[in-house]
Amino acid sequence: MDFAFDARTEELRDRLLAFMDEYVYPAEAVAEEQRARLASPWDTPAVVEELKAEARRQGLWNLFLPDAGYGAGLTNLQYAPLAEITGRSPHLAPTATNCAAPDTGNMEVLAQFGTEEQKKQWLEPLLAGEIRSAFAMTEPEVASSDATNITTHIERDGDEYVITGRKWYISGAMNPDCAIFIVMGKTDPDGADIRRQQSMVLVPRDTPGVTVKRAMRVFGYEDHSHGGHAEVVFDHARVPVSNLVGEEGGGFAIAQARLGPGRIHHCMRLIGMAERAIELMCRRAVTRTAFGKALAQQGVVQNWIADARVTVEQLRLLVLKTAWLMDTVGNKGAHTEIQAIKIATPRAVVGILDRAIQLHGAGGVSQDFPLAELYASARTLMLADGPDEVHQRSLARRELKKYL
Repeated sequence: MDFAFDARTEELRDRLLAFMDEYVYPAEAVAEEQRARLASPWDTPAVVEELKAEARRQGLWNLFLPDAGYGAGLTNLQYAPLAEITGRSPHLAPTATNCAAPDTGNMEVLAQFGTEEQKKQWLEPLLAGEIRSAFAMTEPEVASSDATNITTHIERDGDEYVITGRKWYISGAMNPDCAIFIVMGKTDPDGADIRRQQSMVLVPRDTPGVTVKRAMRVFGYEDHSHGGHAEVVFDHARVPVSNLVGEEGGGFAIAQARLGPGRIHHCMRLIGMAERAIELMCRRAVTRTAFGKALAQQGVVQNWIADARVTVEQLRLLVLKTAWLMDTVGNKGAHTEIQAIKIATPRAVVGILDRAIQLHGAGGVSQDFPLAELYASARTLMLADGPDEVHQRSLARRELKKYL
């Protein structure tokens, strides 16, 4: 593996770093001020649309899609350092560049498994940033960490599917621009193969029987960056059979294909969050005095900063190796590494953010610094896309199999 960035990656990094400095960081406070004046907390602040227009003008758009017909045509290894940069402002930069979850995963699903009609109706406006989307999988009544537990019914009735079920923490669903749900449920609940019981269907938000019931908070925060997390009820919602994504019984496999890139994208951005935390720690340490000397001279603070730097460098190498493997041997060949980064990165970044909060004292838990919200986001990723324990179980089994 070559650790040097190629010429195209370097060029995009330079442009993206300049975009962050000139537009994104100054817009963070503006977005909060504008959101406070909006009729609904889920409406999009005007400055976000301005950022999107500028990013598109600069060619910093759809960087995550490896298919040049839809996106920038970058490999995972090329995209990794760019996603890291956007992770420094995770509530603005990914949206500004049209690289925000859950839209990224949904666009990948449609690009890979959608029909031409589905791509025309839903993928194209998502690529253009004209609409948002949501992925409806997690349910409150079952342990959704095991996707085979999903209970939502998708029943065939002539030329239609009838969807009945209750979902929650459906990212993006509170955004008024969210126009389409990708819903996972069971079309064959009694099937012998538990991984062939599930299917995915496209359900427009305005379908009768679809109710976005309430917003779900995360550690008390309303996550505006993803368009909010919602509880959504599907009460005999009907859609045409042509809204099936892929084939009946293919939902589990599609979910796995969707989650591989999604997991590494999260880890890429988490490293950017950690870098932002280290920067804030250093700035705080050199400007604050306690017990007669600068915080930067306190041994414990120096240890925190040194440990954070070592941790980030280790994580970055593992993430880059994983991206390289995904490009060279495919997601399946990189399965162990994808699970490893999903276990290691959120956990380590939570620790770095925790120290940064501690260093800032009361300011660390306030709205005047981004640390508390970054902490909530990072801690949530120890659950999202599969809890750590699920990945540890699978990874350990793969290791033990070598000795059986």
